[in-house]
Amino acid sequence: MSISPLDGVRVLELGNYIAAPTAGRILGDFGAEVIKVERPKAGDELRNWRLYGGDTSMLYRTINRNKKSITLDLRTEAGRSIVLDLLRHCDVLLENFRPGMLEKWGLGPEVLNEVNPDLVITRISAYGQTGPLAARPGFAAVAEAVGGLRELVGDPDRPPVRVGVSIGDSIAGIYAAFGTVMALFQRERTTGSIPLGERVIDVALNEAILSVMESLVPDYLAYGINRERVGGRMEGIAPSNAYPTSDGASIIIGGNGDAIFQRYMEVIGRQDLAADPDLQDNAGRWRNRERLDACIAEWTVLHTRDEALKLLEAAAIPCGPIYTAADIVADEQYKARNMIQPFPVDVGAPQPKTVGFPGIVPVIGEKSLPIRNVGPDLGEHTREVLSELLGMSAADIDGLEA
Repeated sequence: MSISPLDGVRVLELGNYIAAPTAGRILGDFGAEVIKVERPKAGDELRNWRLYGGDTSMLYRTINRNKKSITLDLRTEAGRSIVLDLLRHCDVLLENFRPGMLEKWGLGPEVLNEVNPDLVITRISAYGQTGPLAARPGFAAVAEAVGGLRELVGDPDRPPVRVGVSIGDSIAGIYAAFGTVMALFQRERTTGSIPLGERVIDVALNEAILSVMESLVPDYLAYGINRERVGGRMEGIAPSNAYPTSDGASIIIGGNGDAIFQRYMEVIGRQDLAADPDLQDNAGRWRNRERLDACIAEWTVLHTRDEALKLLEAAAIPCGPIYTAADIVADEQYKARNMIQPFPVDVGAPQPKTVGFPGIVPVIGEKSLPIRNVGPDLGEHTREVLSELLGMSAADIDGLEA
């Protein structure tokens, strides 16, 4: 399957860590040629995060799939000059340095615009390119806190916790990819040049988090409500939680719809709850959430995970197991949609090992599109890119490396 809606788009990625590389990964997944610029010798620091063997982590291989890797030292005049030369052949520049760093290097938007007046410039930073906090550094952990997410994650009687993935970086990366495609779309359907300001996509990590916080701020401004942590529940929605089963597992059940709740109570043999006038709408069920959850857990703990899910699914109650990585790999639904794709990679053993990587989302054509390659070795494509795009000779490249 060769569905590549972004075929012909070339992206120069100056990103490190997760946010900008996630945007580059999404663009590359759908056909863009993404050239990732990394520091000589060290490369993207992600190469060493969660590195359990070999010289490149699976985290790097995952987030930097479908890309080419070249090495350039942006601290040198030669490295910056080559970046400018490459941008003459690119549609997009993608970066996530601290605001002001590109300008310090002489690579600010105005300079880039002179080199390529059609260039889309996508920038990701902690707090955006403007405002009183623009110059402040920050990782997603901080952005998740400032954006309002951290305060809502965890149990109410304990300090806030973090979700187990870099969700702030990933959400910002998705917005950056979306913003980039919007700018490319505008460019395609606009006659004449587009002002520079409309070609600079400014994504802030904290704003990316804020944008998915639903009615957090409006609820406060309208009703004076400050939402609090509610553990495995969702504020104002009940019954919806994780419940224990007899085999030591837990399952997720969402029975908060009015009609669903009636069927749900029938399944667990609690027709008295289904008929209770205090539980006929979601507001009432939320007020009685402790009682409801206790009654549901009394039923789930009498069944194994699979038994409980089978009974609930037969009544069309939204439910599911809590998967580990092992469960995901074995799941038939993921297999059917090509969502785990195998590649041979170096894991530090004498021979490469076949490792499954998560597929491409969203699906086009019924199954996940095939991943072309997992994250490349450091500088794997330096010679290819510099010779093909810039016409540099082998001697020129040797001199640059030296």
